[in-house]
Amino acid sequence: MPAVPGFADDDAVHRLMQQEWFGATHWAARSARLIDYGAVTACKRRVLEALFRRFQSRDLGAEGTAKTDLGQEFREFQRGGGQSLADFALFEALHEHHVCQKGQFSWHCWPAPMRNPRLPEVADFAGAHRDRIEFFQYLQWEADRQLGAAAAAGRGAGMPIGLYRDLAVGADPNGAEAWADQELIAPGASIGAPPDALSRGGQNWGLAPVNPLVLRRQGFAPFVASLRANMRHAGMLRIDHVMSLKRLYWIPSGVEAKAGTYVNYPFDDLLRLLALESQRHACAIVGEDLGTVPEGFRETMRSANALSYRIFVFERREDGGFVPPAEYPPLAAASAATHDIATLKGFWLGGDIAWRKRLGLYPDRDALAAEMADRDRDRRLLLDALLREGLLTQDHIGKFLPQSGEPVYSTELRDAVLTYLARSRARLMLVQLEDVISETEQANLPGTTEEHPNWRRHLSRTLEEILGDDDLRGVAGLVGEARRRSARK
Repeated sequence: MPAVPGFADDDAVHRLMQQEWFGATHWAARSARLIDYGAVTACKRRVLEALFRRFQSRDLGAEGTAKTDLGQEFREFQRGGGQSLADFALFEALHEHHVCQKGQFSWHCWPAPMRNPRLPEVADFAGAHRDRIEFFQYLQWEADRQLGAAAAAGRGAGMPIGLYRDLAVGADPNGAEAWADQELIAPGASIGAPPDALSRGGQNWGLAPVNPLVLRRQGFAPFVASLRANMRHAGMLRIDHVMSLKRLYWIPSGVEAKAGTYVNYPFDDLLRLLALESQRHACAIVGEDLGTVPEGFRETMRSANALSYRIFVFERREDGGFVPPAEYPPLAAASAATHDIATLKGFWLGGDIAWRKRLGLYPDRDALAAEMADRDRDRRLLLDALLREGLLTQDHIGKFLPQSGEPVYSTELRDAVLTYLARSRARLMLVQLEDVISETEQANLPGTTEEHPNWRRHLSRTLEEILGDDDLRGVAGLVGEARRRSARK
C-alpha cells in the first residue's frame, strides 16, 4: 500500500490512519495469532478509497479522459481490460452492495434480474454506481502496476527468469467469472481429486469446473485470456494441477469426494495454445503434475518443453529409495516440498501425520499405523540417500534418529537435503521460505477447510528478520554453489 501514488503525502490518508478505530483495527490485525483477513481488509479498503478519490481529482478528467500521464495509463488499462474488466468491476460493486445491504454473499441469492449481467436492471445499477465500479478497476490497475514494477526491479537486480507466477485451476462458483459467463462454468459440480496419499477420503476443492464443450464452442478464448493475463509480467508460469488440460475430477453436488469421476478435456488443442502463448510472452511453463497422473501425460508435456514438478519426497525408485540427483529429468522444477505437503521439518518430525490423526482423517487405526511405519522407513531411506551423496556421515544417523526418543531435526539436515536437490539435473530448483527458516507447519492441509488454519499462519519471523538472518544467505550460498557445479557437469 505505501507504493500507491499519494500514500506518503496525502492529508486525508494521514488523518484516516490517526483515527482511533483504525489504530485499534490495525493493532488487532498485527497482533492476531492467525491472519485476520477481515481486519486487514478493513484497514486497507478505507485507505485505498481515500487514495482513489485523490487520484480521481488529480489525474482523471471527465469520463474516459485523463489530466496526467498516470491517469492516461489507467484509461489505457481500462480499454485494454475490455468487457472482462468491466464485468469484474461491476460484479464487485454488486457483490459489495448485496453483502452490505442484504447479507447475501453468493450471487445465486441475488434478485433474479441481478443474476444476469446482460439484463437492463444490471445496466441501471452500473449507471448509478459508476464511481464505485471505477474504484474496483482502479484496484486492479494498481495491482498490475505494482506487479510490473516488481518485475522490472527484479530484472534490474539480475533476476534472469523474472517473476514466477501461478495459474489456479477452476473457478469460484460464487465469483465474478461464474456470474459473467454462466454458460462456461458448469453448475451442479465441483472439482477435486480422488483418494490418494495426500487425502485418503479424496479432495473437494469447492471450485466449479469449466465446461469443455462450451470452451471449445467459444474458440478457447477464455483459456487464452487467462494465460495472457497470468503471463503478464512473468518469466515463468506454474500451472496448478496441470492434468486439467487433459482431464478433471468432477464431483456432483451433495456426494462425497470419493464418488466423483473424470471428465476429459481437449488436451491437444489446449497444449498447442499453451505453447503458443508461452512463445509469445517468452514465459516458461511449469506444470504441477502431482497426484493421479494419466499414463503418458508427462511424456507429452515433456515433448512440449514444459517443466515437470518434481517433489523430493515423491521421487522414488521401485524399491522406495530416493531418486539420485543425477537421475532427475532435465526438464523439471525440483523442490523439497510444496504448500500442500509437509515442510522438511514437518516431514521429518511427522507433523503432518499428527494433524491428520488429530482431525480424524485416517479411516481407521491400521491406516494411521501404516503411514507412521512408512514415515519411519522414509526417514532411514532419506539418510541412506544423503550418505550415498557424501552429504552426511554415519555419525549423523544416531544424531537425527536416536535409538531412544523422537527424530531430531536441525539446519544441518536441511542443508544436506537442499544441496542434494541442488545437485540434480533439473533445470530449475525451488526453495520454500518455510524450509529456509525451518518452519514445522505447512501452509495448507489437503482435505480440510476450517479444521486446519489453511493460509492463515504467520511465519515465525518477519521479512526484515529473515533478510537480516544468516539462514537465507547461507542457503542461497550452498544452493548456488551446488547448482554451478551441477551445471558444469
